[in-house]
Amino acid sequence: MEPKLSILIPIYNVEKYLRQCLESVVNQTLKEIEIICLNDGSTDGSLAIIEEFAANDDRIVIIDKKNSGYGDSMNQGLKKAKGEYIGIVESDDWIELDAFEKLYHLAREHRSDVVKANYYKFHTQKNGAERAEKTSEISELQILNPPTDRRAFFCFAPAIWSAIYCRKFLTQNDITFLPTPGASYQDTSFNFKVWALAKQIVLTPDAFVHYRVDNVNSSINDPGKVNFVVGEYAEIETFLAERGIFPEFSSLMVMAKFRHYHWNFQRLSGSLAKQFYQTWRQELLAAEDEGLLHKSDFSRKDWLALRAILKHPHFAYRALRLRIALKKIL
Repeated sequence: MEPKLSILIPIYNVEKYLRQCLESVVNQTLKEIEIICLNDGSTDGSLAIIEEFAANDDRIVIIDKKNSGYGDSMNQGLKKAKGEYIGIVESDDWIELDAFEKLYHLAREHRSDVVKANYYKFHTQKNGAERAEKTSEISELQILNPPTDRRAFFCFAPAIWSAIYCRKFLTQNDITFLPTPGASYQDTSFNFKVWALAKQIVLTPDAFVHYRVDNVNSSINDPGKVNFVVGEYAEIETFLAERGIFPEFSSLMVMAKFRHYHWNFQRLSGSLAKQFYQTWRQELLAAEDEGLLHKSDFSRKDWLALRAILKHPHFAYRALRLRIALKKIL
C-alpha cells in the first residue's frame, strides 16, 4: 500500500537539532507515511543519526549523496516520493505530533492541491528558555475552489514547510526546485509556482511547525548569498512564460519580487547592500518600462518606497538604510 504522505527532510550538518526533528516526524499520529531523509553530503554526525533512526523504522528512506545543494536534494526527494501528498520538514525545525494527520484529513476532505497553515517562530534564548511566537497570516479556515483573488498568497512568507502538496498536482505541472549548486532561497520559485497554478486550496489558522530562527548556520543568516534571490525570480518568469501565463501573473510577480528584494536588502550592509540595491533598482526600471508597475498591486508604504527608489535613488537608499539602523536600535 502506498503511503498517504511522503515527508521530505533535507539535511546538511544539523546534528545539533536533527534528533528533535526526527523524533517529531517518526512519532506522527498519521502512521501511513514515508520519511525521505536527504543527506546532502553532511560532514558532521548527521548521517549516523539518520541511520540510527532508520534501523528502528522501516518507513525511513535515506538518500545519501555528495553535496549538490537544497534544490537538487528536494528534486531527488520529489522523484522518490510515493505518497498521495508531500510534506516538508526542515532538519533544524520540529513539528507537532498530530500535524500531518490534521493536514492530510483537510486535504482529502476538500480534494485540495495545497493545505497551508500558520507556524511558530521558535527561539532558544541564552538562558536556555524556549519561546514560540505563532504567525497570523491565516486568520480563519478558508476553502478556496478555485481561488479568485491570489494576491494574498503571494504576500505570504515562502514558508513551504508549513503546507502539504498533492503529489499529482506537482508532477502534472512540473513544479520543482531550481537546482542551483550552493544557492539559497530555492523555496521562492517553488512557492510562487504552487500559488500560481493551484486550483483547490485550504488555508487553516492552526500552527504545527516550530521554525527555528536562531540557527546561525541557516541560509537566511548568510549575507554572502546576495544574488540567489535574483535567479529565483528569473526562474519564475521563465516558468510563467513557458506556460503562456506570464501576462496573467506578471504584476503579481513584480509585487512579490519587490517585497522579497526589500527583505533581502535589509539583511545586507556595506558594498553588498549597495550592489544589491543597484540590481533592485535596475529591475524596477525594467518593470516600469514594460508597464508592469501598478499602484493597486502594492501597499501604500511599498508604493511610496518603490517610487522613491525610481525617482530619487540616492535619497531612497539613505532612507532605507536609516530605517534599518533605527529598527535595530529600537
